[in-house]
Amino acid sequence: MSKAEIYKSERGRLAIQRSYRKLLDDWPVPVRRRTVDTSLGETFVLEGGPPDAPPLVLLHGSGTNAAMWRAEFPEWSRHFRVLALDLPGEPGLSAQVRPPLDSDAHARWLDEVFEELGLDDAAVVGASLGAWVALDHAVRRPSRVNRLVLLCPAGIGRQTYGWLLPVILLRLLGPWGLRRSAAMVAGLDDAPFLDYLTEIYRAFRPRTERLPVFTDAQLAGLPMPVLAIAGERDAMFDTAETRRRLRNAPRATVRVLPGVGHSVVGQAERVSAFLVTKSTVE
Repeated sequence: MSKAEIYKSERGRLAIQRSYRKLLDDWPVPVRRRTVDTSLGETFVLEGGPPDAPPLVLLHGSGTNAAMWRAEFPEWSRHFRVLALDLPGEPGLSAQVRPPLDSDAHARWLDEVFEELGLDDAAVVGASLGAWVALDHAVRRPSRVNRLVLLCPAGIGRQTYGWLLPVILLRLLGPWGLRRSAAMVAGLDDAPFLDYLTEIYRAFRPRTERLPVFTDAQLAGLPMPVLAIAGERDAMFDTAETRRRLRNAPRATVRVLPGVGHSVVGQAERVSAFLVTKSTVE
């Protein structure tokens, strides 16, 4: 698979990775940085928590990296061996390749990562594109995912594009407009992470293809408990349709957060309760 042109310039790539490493240097709890080899190339893993605790795999969204879990990591690493992966083809430290979405390439990649990390199965938390990858793996490899958390998930509700024109117009307004466009897409009013997200938007080329949608039969075949949390005002995916279609999954619980956009934050304790008690959360 050929290397993807995911950055607008080499200078931009270096700036993003330099800022990323600074965030990792200032991580709120002790972590280990490691890479594992896969057929796609190297995959970066941020590992924390007790090494003998149950494993929890984290898959970030498009246009970001494992740094997006900074706020949740301290809570989850109390209970789990947390393994935050940088997805290939995204602005992290993994290989700059983009496996095709309409194939089993991501599932095969995760199989290889699991094997390198010594995992037979794990709980998996994914956000947006990462939720799509997590759900794809759960559909194809149900025995390897014992618990599934989907934050603002892709691949269930209709993908929407009403945000695209306002973002294009905002980006014509220079640095202020770029920051506002990042805030609009992410659904964040303001946050320290927004500055880093803006830096990524300045130099990164996101995936633009439409994400494959999972069928009702695939959702109905999920054997594990599923918790989905989505924002009522998600500008990228139809949350009402996500909630309706997840009724097909026999052990799914859906939480819709009033007034929240695409970025689901502040849910670490709710997710922990779901994972630790091994039951759905009302």
